[in-house]
Amino acid sequence: MKSATKIFLLSLLLSSAPAAAQKATALQARITQLADKEEAQVVAWRRDLHEHPELGNQETQTAALIAAELRRLGLEVQTGVARTGVVGVLRGGKPGRVVALRADMDALPVTESTNLPFASKATTTYNGQTVGVMHACGHDTHVAMLLGAARVLTAMRKDLPGTVKFIFQPAEEGSLPGQEGGARLMVKEGVLDNPKVDAIFGVHINAQTEVGTIKYRPEGEMAASDVFKIVVKGKSAHGAYPWLSVDPVVTAAQIVTGLQTIISRQTQLTEDAAVLTVGMIHGGVRNNIIPEQVELTGTIRTFSKETQSKIWEAVRRTATNIAESAGATAEVSIENYTPVTYNNPRLTEQMLPSLRRAAGPEHVQLQKAVTGAEDFAYYQEKIPGLFVFVGGMPKGKNPADTAPHHTAGFFIDESGLGLGVKALTTLAFDYLLLKP
Repeated sequence: MKSATKIFLLSLLLSSAPAAAQKATALQARITQLADKEEAQVVAWRRDLHEHPELGNQETQTAALIAAELRRLGLEVQTGVARTGVVGVLRGGKPGRVVALRADMDALPVTESTNLPFASKATTTYNGQTVGVMHACGHDTHVAMLLGAARVLTAMRKDLPGTVKFIFQPAEEGSLPGQEGGARLMVKEGVLDNPKVDAIFGVHINAQTEVGTIKYRPEGEMAASDVFKIVVKGKSAHGAYPWLSVDPVVTAAQIVTGLQTIISRQTQLTEDAAVLTVGMIHGGVRNNIIPEQVELTGTIRTFSKETQSKIWEAVRRTATNIAESAGATAEVSIENYTPVTYNNPRLTEQMLPSLRRAAGPEHVQLQKAVTGAEDFAYYQEKIPGLFVFVGGMPKGKNPADTAPHHTAGFFIDESGLGLGVKALTTLAFDYLLLKP
């Protein structure tokens, strides 16, 4: 190529750069203006949903609210997806690709302890116990933010170069025993097809991240989550004559202790993080009767297939061998609940400018991997996806002083919801503007 031609092409590139930047700035200003206009409604939706929470696969009232709002916008609406899920399709005024935005809808079996005027008073029976029902992980905010994004994108429909699919998913926190649900069932029922989705985005509110902040991580962002169950079987006897028993309670206690060494002594944590937690122990009906069996249930969190495989093998070996040493038996079952939440590196890099425009460059931060899990990972197994965290902690507060997710005092500063709407809208619009 001759030098004169090179100079000409370079001048064209430089002259077009300011125009492209101005166009992006103008688009962001429009998104911000529309999102700000919807903020009061987003907060109202959130409070309504928070006051009326529903557990996984039971989100009928939540789904009805969502479907009504999407139909009001003139979207194509499908209900009953993966039991109670709702899908809305917005076809833009220009041809283009298809992008999906996802929000989860379900609450948790937690009794709320906040003094909010819209605090949940709902109760239910869960695992045989009467418990409260609470949006203790912020899914109420996710639904409200995605409804807000649907309103903003619908207002921009004429200029939208493609299609947006809004996925409102049930049962992210899991289904009742024996039920299938969540993202895995959504994918199985074809939520990423008709029209076929090219990429998917999701946000999660975070009670330990200051409002106005977005956090992200390329590649492995959240851990794979496995559920294990160990049934220790021994021999029952009167509690006064333990020598006549093969005590599954003592054996189970030894297994719990032994399992902890899998992480502390058998996993190279400098190379790959992992967690193993026993969350439930069930056994016995009376203080002076040694039961015949005890059940242990827990979770395993890993970031690689290799570490996951090693821990699964170690759990089986540890439980069965400890049980055998006591004259008991241990039946071990392990099931993968969610894969690693894996942010496609190329998509993450492409969308970083969008996140920075939505929040301001100084408010978009790279974060370390977290051992929480998200079934958003099932969408990412099929198509490129990006999942980010949006701040919900009041400005200036110490994260150590805030109630964690999944607890009775969980609290979200609603001033952070507007950024979630802007982020979802900007990600969707900018992705559709990208050249395939």
